[in-house]
Amino acid sequence: MSDFEGLRALVTGGASGIGRATADLLAARGARVAVLDRDTTGVDRPLIAHRADVTDDASVRAAVERAAEDLGGLDVLVNNAGIGAQGTVEDNDDTEWQRVFDVNVLGMVRTTRAALPHLRRSDRAAIVNTCSIAATAGLPRRALYSATKGAVYSLTLAMAADHVREGIRVNCVNPGTADTPWIGRLLDAAPDPAAERAALQARQPTGRLVTAAEVAGAIAYLASPLSGATTGTALAVDGGMQGLRLRPVGQ
Repeated sequence: MSDFEGLRALVTGGASGIGRATADLLAARGARVAVLDRDTTGVDRPLIAHRADVTDDASVRAAVERAAEDLGGLDVLVNNAGIGAQGTVEDNDDTEWQRVFDVNVLGMVRTTRAALPHLRRSDRAAIVNTCSIAATAGLPRRALYSATKGAVYSLTLAMAADHVREGIRVNCVNPGTADTPWIGRLLDAAPDPAAERAALQARQPTGRLVTAAEVAGAIAYLASPLSGATTGTALAVDGGMQGLRLRPVGQ
């Protein structure tokens, strides 16, 4: 499939997890792809790696400019860089709240702001933000993380309204619990990793974690010119968490 032939894409947080799966998929489908990450170790051709910290505006602006120069322009921006957080509203202090919002929300603002001049010159421009099921479902011990992803969801809708007449589509994906390095670290730190993994799997109606490749496939759909009529949409990739209410097994 070559629906991205001739397109130029930039993926933040593209060195691992969902970001890396997305960058690899877009490249396989014909795009020229640059990734932005704090650590680009292991990022090889055909991907183009640029180091940047999304909490540093100067770093972001410089990296986006270098990426656009390397690619010869920019058609697709995937705002994927993000971090996790656990706990209720009592469990994290102001500094941690500010840190997570700085990465998960303002990081998208900084990258998009730097990329918009290039996207405006494209005739197939698309932005895809990595949001979360945590934006639309109440999950225990995820107050801070959920708040940032709720902001990302609202930001996506506002950006879609702001830029639709410039020919820039803006959408987001809402993954459920995905089998990523961050989830792996949470499981490793749990008193009973096997029991914790089973609990995370059980809360998704499919009975398993979402894969990075499945989220990448959804991002690619929203970024592709084939979805040219789709903007201001949140696509759930959550194993049915958002909409399904199954009866217990045996009932």
